[in-house]
Amino acid sequence: MIKQARFLISNTDVKKCPPPDRPEYAFIGRSNVGKSSLINMLVGQKSLAKVSVRPGKTQLINHFIIDEKWYLVDLPGYGYAKISLSVKEKFQKLISRYILSRENLYCLFVLIDIRHSPQAIDVEFITWLGENSVPFAIIFTKADKLGKVTASQNVAAYTLELKKIWEELPPILVSSSVDGTGQEEIISFIEKTNNS
Repeated sequence: MIKQARFLISNTDVKKCPPPDRPEYAFIGRSNVGKSSLINMLVGQKSLAKVSVRPGKTQLINHFIIDEKWYLVDLPGYGYAKISLSVKEKFQKLISRYILSRENLYCLFVLIDIRHSPQAIDVEFITWLGENSVPFAIIFTKADKLGKVTASQNVAAYTLELKKIWEELPPILVSSSVDGTGQEEIISFIEKTNNS
């Protein structure tokens, strides 16, 4: 498990990110998917990543260093309707520049709310990652909001949708920041990736 997590830097310029001297794992998803809560659950802290009830709050690339061994990155959410088009475009440029230029990005975790049926914006984003050969995994969030059967059905529906495009599916994990579901699996996945 994670022993130490500390904030390093926030910025809007990919060039000012920390040197790419350690493995990096970034978290992204649509606004209000529970990204900050998931990060806090993973590191065992209540407020390392700032949680907001207002979607679209994360507007910077936030770097944290974990056990002095790897970077955890909190990226701005995508697909939030209530921000202006110019701000949205700025976000998209920032996100795509970061994703395509960080050579130490070992995995991008794409967060998806388990309660919803496949959303076009998520499928499009995942397809874009595939087209650009970005290593990624999917984490379904908010598993505590559904019963186990419904949660499994929703994950199955999503995988079915992805199989229309993908021959081989990315790793898929299920989480809940409320009851800690997925914490061990996600950290184990990161440790295995670091050691491979």
